[in-house]
Amino acid sequence: MDGSDHVASAEPLDENDPLYVAEEDADPSSYILSSGKVADELRHSGAGPSAYDASNDKAVYGPMLTLSEFKIRVSDAVREYFDSSDADEVVRCIDEMKCREYHPEVVKRAISLGLDAEPRERELVSRLLACLHPNPLTDEEMEMGFEVLLDSIDDLVIDIPDAKAMVGSFLARAVVDEVLAPAFLSNRNNTHPGDCVVEKAVSLLSREHCTARLEKVWGPGDGRPVSELKEIMDQLLKEYLLSRELDEAASCVRELKASHFHHELVKRGVKIAMEEDGRDHASESSSLDAMAALFKFLVNNSICSEYQVSKGVSRLRKILADLKLDVPAAPKMLDEFEEMARDGGFLHVSGTVGEKA
Repeated sequence: MDGSDHVASAEPLDENDPLYVAEEDADPSSYILSSGKVADELRHSGAGPSAYDASNDKAVYGPMLTLSEFKIRVSDAVREYFDSSDADEVVRCIDEMKCREYHPEVVKRAISLGLDAEPRERELVSRLLACLHPNPLTDEEMEMGFEVLLDSIDDLVIDIPDAKAMVGSFLARAVVDEVLAPAFLSNRNNTHPGDCVVEKAVSLLSREHCTARLEKVWGPGDGRPVSELKEIMDQLLKEYLLSRELDEAASCVRELKASHFHHELVKRGVKIAMEEDGRDHASESSSLDAMAALFKFLVNNSICSEYQVSKGVSRLRKILADLKLDVPAAPKMLDEFEEMARDGGFLHVSGTVGEKA
């Protein structure tokens, strides 16, 4: 008998076995894929599983991949991004891996690959970090990623002699892009006094016109400063609110050739609409409704992604306290816009969860 037509029934676990785990015996419908602390805490806290393993018909707690597997997939995604410049695809890849425990590693891997590439790729890495924050990488995860990178700088210098200077530039650019809080540098200085990489970043941020300089820290890029992009965005958004011509506005957005920066377009568009409506947000043809129609049109025509809409809304929510001073109804109006966006199918819902908290 070769056993091919015989399937042995599962034997009960032996409580005297040194590898026996009571929880696994009590709940055979799930298992812990990782032995990490967070996975164990999730299992015992009653929180939902990270994912579901259909092949074994069990819930999974903890990351879906090992750290080594995660590093390989992130590296592959970043290399593909260097070819495609599609940051949203990297975001989707990270979301699909469901390995939040390893998110800080994304920062280290992306920058490490950028260090070993050309200025164009380093510019793409800086833009990618801006796209990854604050979702799927939170403030804490982004800071932890830079901490891991800084702690491994001596190893990087062996293969890349200019690594310290370049990482200092990445740090300073991240502060300008609002990926890192300035306090990160001062906290790092307190815990690691004399860190030449942090001192390099502080020096770059202390220069006159540092923002404009750091926006081009990796070279000319697409040749258009962020400040100029913002001015053009404001102009086209205001002209759209006057004309309400969707095709013309979409054409202007295409001409910007700044898909990585569409979250700023969303943020500025909704803000301008709020200011236009002001206290009298009751008209059926309100600016907020018109702005929702514009971004629905842009998403439906694959000009702007749902993720960029989500990130723009998230960034706007962070400045609501200041916006309320000029537009008291701003929080209510932003909630209305989010509802219109969800109903219209142009908001990346998973990207906004937790941002409102």
